[in-house]
Amino acid sequence: MNTKFGKVAVLMGGNSAEREVSLKSGTAVLAALKRQGVDAHAIDTADNIKALLCTPKFDRAFVVLHGRGGEDGTIQGLLESLGIPYTGTQVLGSALAMDKYRTKMLWQAMGLTTPECMPLKSEADLHTAVERFGLPLMIKPVLEGSSVGISKVNHIDEVAAAWKNASQYNCLVIAERYITGLEYTAAILDNQVLPFIRLETPHDFYDYNAKYNDDTETSYLVPCGLGDVEQSLHDMMMQAFLSVDALGWGRVDFMMDSKGQAWLIEVNTVPGMTDHSLVPMAASHAGINFDELVLRILATSV
Repeated sequence: MNTKFGKVAVLMGGNSAEREVSLKSGTAVLAALKRQGVDAHAIDTADNIKALLCTPKFDRAFVVLHGRGGEDGTIQGLLESLGIPYTGTQVLGSALAMDKYRTKMLWQAMGLTTPECMPLKSEADLHTAVERFGLPLMIKPVLEGSSVGISKVNHIDEVAAAWKNASQYNCLVIAERYITGLEYTAAILDNQVLPFIRLETPHDFYDYNAKYNDDTETSYLVPCGLGDVEQSLHDMMMQAFLSVDALGWGRVDFMMDSKGQAWLIEVNTVPGMTDHSLVPMAASHAGINFDELVLRILATSV
């Protein structure tokens, strides 16, 4: 038995649009902890979470919740009020990184390159966005992850439907300038940037189906093909990560255009830990197997 961490709650599920992905991630993390002799217990945060955490009280929490209610600072605030150390980013960083719009405003103020965007508050804003950014463009709800509610709009007659789709998630919707180029992700573990992964998919972009349902056509390239350029981008990825007060582990997604310019897209403070997930893939290429990765993340709990 591994007694170093005490009794550990693996928080998963919840009520967000990413519930199913979180359950898969949490199940994988739970199994890894148990293989390492940790006294770990699955806690679905969908109902009665405070009572579940307090009777009896846990020594630590491994947060594997994706989306609102778990990645946005709310569960982190509860854990802090209960005095339970937890993995990952704390309240402020979780809330900020979850909000794509405010993250981008911060990056722009810091001089970090990120695609221009504008909030969409009415149908009139849709026409303004097309005039300002051209087509294609991206339509996104700012408080969802796993590409939930995101659309790439290629034609003017698709804009209204994309806005309606994003609006159903009850948060601000933005239009973002589309960057033509290759898609990458940079996993970060305890202040170390892991090998970049290049994502290739026949889908219009790396959407929910490409992430979780496409076993045959989505490709993950590690090494990513950037050569010496990859090392030169490490500082940018760490700066983007730390700028939102992220801690412990996470992921920064970015694009590279045809001129070799990197464009920051978003920070994920609780990335997926499924068999399709990118952080375990990057860690494996760095010589860190899944069980070791899970223990190293747990060791960052504060």
